[in-house]
Amino acid sequence: MTVAARIKQYLDDSKIKYEVRVHDKTFTAQGLARVEHISGKEVAKVVLLKTDKGAYAMVVLPAHKLVDMAHFKAASGAAATLAPESDFQSLFPDCEIGAMTPFGNLYNMPVYADEALAKDEEIEFNAGTHTEAIRMKFADFERLSRPKICKLTAG
Repeated sequence: MTVAARIKQYLDDSKIKYEVRVHDKTFTAQGLARVEHISGKEVAKVVLLKTDKGAYAMVVLPAHKLVDMAHFKAASGAAATLAPESDFQSLFPDCEIGAMTPFGNLYNMPVYADEALAKDEEIEFNAGTHTEAIRMKFADFERLSRPKICKLTAG
């Protein structure tokens, strides 16, 4: 089963309304926003961090923002660095590299979501490929993934 099919099944089983959007190949969250003609504020990008405790954490934030490591440490209690891309394949074997979905809970990984995303009624994110995205209500994403919502970006 492809990751897109796995996510769709997960959402269907959870009785979540969502929209699948097929688009031209993009490799960045800002690129997804461009091809979908939406604000980068609505695109949830996934950033993978490796903590000083050896664990991984998924940070979900608006496409146009960067992770503030001091804010992450305040939220999680752990210092972290960006995880090397070489780790992605083993952690997300069913996703194209760099197209991970924000459902870290499906990969036994804690999820931290920036508080700015919680202000949006809907978010859009990669569905495990560089050509498919899912659009859904933030409240449904929050209910399913149970992220810690906190300030994770500067400004």
